[in-house]
Amino acid sequence: MEEEVTTGGDSIVTEFSTYEDFLDSQITSLDLYYLEDQELARQLVELGYRGSGEVLKREEFESRKQAAEASRLSKRSQQKKLASDEKVIKDPLLAALAAREAGNRNGKMTSIIFIRDRNARGQEISGYIDYAYRLKTEDFEPYFSAKKRLLPRPSDLSFYNWETATSTSNPTPNYQVIAENASGLLFKNKRDRKIINVDPKAPNPGDNSERHIISTNKYIQVVIYDHINRRKT
Repeated sequence: MEEEVTTGGDSIVTEFSTYEDFLDSQITSLDLYYLEDQELARQLVELGYRGSGEVLKREEFESRKQAAEASRLSKRSQQKKLASDEKVIKDPLLAALAAREAGNRNGKMTSIIFIRDRNARGQEISGYIDYAYRLKTEDFEPYFSAKKRLLPRPSDLSFYNWETATSTSNPTPNYQVIAENASGLLFKNKRDRKIINVDPKAPNPGDNSERHIISTNKYIQVVIYDHINRRKT
């Protein structure tokens, strides 16, 4: 019985800022007319002699108020914090990734990052990175804090080492790689089955997709392909 009262009182403590507001909500103009004293009317409501709502003591109201606030703060803290939050970002690539982080985390978009640069051995490498998949499988705070450099890996969608001629391609939960094609390298979105054409000579990368060249002096070349996810109907 006590549990039912507590659950039912949640709406009361969220609706009224103070206990006095709660008491006043149950006082009618007729009560005030006959009693001619608001404090007396409040006391009668608290004792259960007036009002049509739930009888609630001040201590119980305050206790529920604190519990409701604690629940609100707990839910707020449980919301997933973005890796780019509260970071001072100056690099154009990191700024572009920060702007796309929420969309790639919540599934509204799946961006493909093309990076061409040199690895720690000085070898020129290039590759296509499934940003949404990397966000799920790797901590990006070191990247946004500029403690690590984002580079393609052999485990990414596509990877090529220009010195060793090592080439790899891998499907991800978001994309299928279509390597053997007359149009060159293509990626097929697994959600809506749309094709993303990364050929720079193509008039556009495909339906619901955009190509963005990122100008940065930290990499030889960076291009981001943004695909807006829409389920196939």
